[in-house]
Amino acid sequence: MAVPGPVDDRPVVVVDEHAHAWSPAAARARFRAGLAGPTAGVSAGHTQANLIAVPADWAYEMLLFCQRNPKPCPVLDVTDAGAWTTVLADGADLRTDLPRYRVWQDGKLVEEPTDVRAHWRPDLVSFLLGCSFTFEWALARAGVPIRHVEQGRNVPMYVTGRECRAAGRLRGPMVVSMRPVPPEALPAAIRESSMMPAVHGGPVHCGDPSALGIEDLDRPDFGDPVSLAEGDIPVFWACGVTPQAAVAASGPPFAITHAPGRMFLTDARDEQYRLSGID
Repeated sequence: MAVPGPVDDRPVVVVDEHAHAWSPAAARARFRAGLAGPTAGVSAGHTQANLIAVPADWAYEMLLFCQRNPKPCPVLDVTDAGAWTTVLADGADLRTDLPRYRVWQDGKLVEEPTDVRAHWRPDLVSFLLGCSFTFEWALARAGVPIRHVEQGRNVPMYVTGRECRAAGRLRGPMVVSMRPVPPEALPAAIRESSMMPAVHGGPVHCGDPSALGIEDLDRPDFGDPVSLAEGDIPVFWACGVTPQAAVAASGPPFAITHAPGRMFLTDARDEQYRLSGID
């Protein structure tokens, strides 16, 4: 199944070399004003989240889909129908405060705006899902290089051949993100990410991408290709773009999501999602 990439050929824009030091509120204000680049490394130490909003008559199935597929779809918050606020970020507006959105109709990607107020509906229920950008601080602290950040690129993401467990009308393949890891850093990468199950947890696969049905690492379905250093092992984590693959496969009449790699910045601290009592 093909999942659509961007609706145009905009180049990747590195948000700002100082973006790691922005507060989440400052980052959201910049995105609200139109800044549209990827959010890897932005507001370091603060949790990022995937967004998917579906009509209320699809919300139970989306919640069930997430419950049945917790690795790619770990739920951090669910809003009331029509609400555009979240307990994860005081004063934030889910309609304006992400760098870029995707608007879907009948499973087709139709627009990628920076503001979805004109598309918002009173029956939309929003799901905020954990994002692997959240554990990158722990990887870096443990000496694991973050190649896409080093190279100023969006993380590469791939649609796999692994089907998620269906929930009512919702079905689709798992999507993964990939980070190249030197062999000596692999134990740390597995250990540190596994300590954060609320934001995808440990890898789903290390090594040969063909085991996931991925044919070419240089041609990600979302994000940008990232160069591997000599000896690097491709390591794959479940990805919160998975619900978008489910939207493409299942064709709900309407949905709004984040654009891949352009996340919602919450006020929560990354450490809140790390298992306690383990150093």
